[in-house]
Amino acid sequence: MCRNRRLIHWLTKRNNERRRRAAFLPTRRSIEELTVSKSDGQRDPRLSGDASGPSADGERLSASGGEAGAGGTPPKRPAKARKRRRRKRRGPVFARDATTGARAAPEASTPIPASAAALEPEGPFYAALDLGTNNCRLLIATPKERGFRVVDAFSRIVRLGEGIGANGRISDAAMVRAIEALQVCKAKLAERKLARVRMIATEACRAAANGEEFIARVFAETGLALEIVSGETEARLAVAGCASLVDTTARGVILFDIGGGSSELVWIDLTANQLGRRRMADRIRAWMSLPVGVVNVSERYGGRHLTRSQFEQMVDEVSGMVAAFPEGAALDAAVVAGGVHMLGTSGTVTTLAGVHLKLPRYDRRRVDGVWLEGAVVGSLISDLADMNYEQRVANPCIGRDRADLVLAGCAILEAIRRRWPVERLRVADRGLREGLLVELMAQDGVWRLRSGPRAGEAGGG
Repeated sequence: MCRNRRLIHWLTKRNNERRRRAAFLPTRRSIEELTVSKSDGQRDPRLSGDASGPSADGERLSASGGEAGAGGTPPKRPAKARKRRRRKRRGPVFARDATTGARAAPEASTPIPASAAALEPEGPFYAALDLGTNNCRLLIATPKERGFRVVDAFSRIVRLGEGIGANGRISDAAMVRAIEALQVCKAKLAERKLARVRMIATEACRAAANGEEFIARVFAETGLALEIVSGETEARLAVAGCASLVDTTARGVILFDIGGGSSELVWIDLTANQLGRRRMADRIRAWMSLPVGVVNVSERYGGRHLTRSQFEQMVDEVSGMVAAFPEGAALDAAVVAGGVHMLGTSGTVTTLAGVHLKLPRYDRRRVDGVWLEGAVVGSLISDLADMNYEQRVANPCIGRDRADLVLAGCAILEAIRRRWPVERLRVADRGLREGLLVELMAQDGVWRLRSGPRAGEAGGG
């Protein structure tokens, strides 16, 4: 009997305590007034499950003996039940939605990351599209003080020049691949109001009998007006795009751009009698466009399975073309005198740099601008020539897309190196698109307005 009285007394006291605590709990309206303001991004402590929240109050009261039974000893509960109840009470308390009654977290309970809050540049925006023999590439950028900032980019291997060496025409399949990539470019171009845009096509469209027909089809299906440019224009754009990587303490630079259907070779003269020229492209002393690239050379010799003898045959073929370089004797003398370095812009040299750096995957930030010693370049080319096709595919900086093309590019580079054995080569992961952007922005005088560097010497950022 005494035991029943003690239990009734404890139950009555517990219910009274609950009613007393309920009188101090905030109402729905007061909870809504506690909702976090967007200015500080902090949750009110009363809406959280921390030590000062309403859920914790119950724990605190229990710990202080407020719910103790007669004699100061509360009735024991099973340990598992207490643990389960504690986990439930630790959850955050949220106000209910006024319309649906569903529980909703405060809007600003999670601070917004600074990167998400950062605004895109206001512009003006410039775009450059380069449809090459192997790749379709797009860059959209806005000027900044020392060059430009890229805001969007696109690149896809389309192999537009596939089969041109055999039949002299762009195939229907290659056209379809290229137009699919250009549709993506069209969508990206439509996303921004562009100040100026220039879109070019290179060797594949120059060499193919149906090049102009393809350009007309592109315009009909995409509305993009591509311009077929000359080899000389390619050489000038490559210089403009890579100008910021030129070592200005050197006496000269041999710049090469190994493409899919052609390779441009440029001598930039940096001697004293050229210093009065403001733009790097104005310091071109001689240039040459070789009718060989990674696509057409690999088609002639086979790209997957090559012997050392076949590799040397490729080198010999390109060497015969390099021998006809204008002012070759003068460049020979400049190389012997010293102070000349190479500057390579192509998938071939960026691949070599990635392999040399042992990158687990290609990383432009680590490759662009890296210097390679001549002996290192020779060793890399030799190692790749000794690899079989499966080994090249397995290398993360080559992969299946380039495994059948990289040896052709190495053969072209080796022919250039044997003619001019310079000790330093700088790698550029940039080229025609960057050159197009530099020229467009320079024509608009954006760097003069911003008191930046002289036009033509600005690099992409």
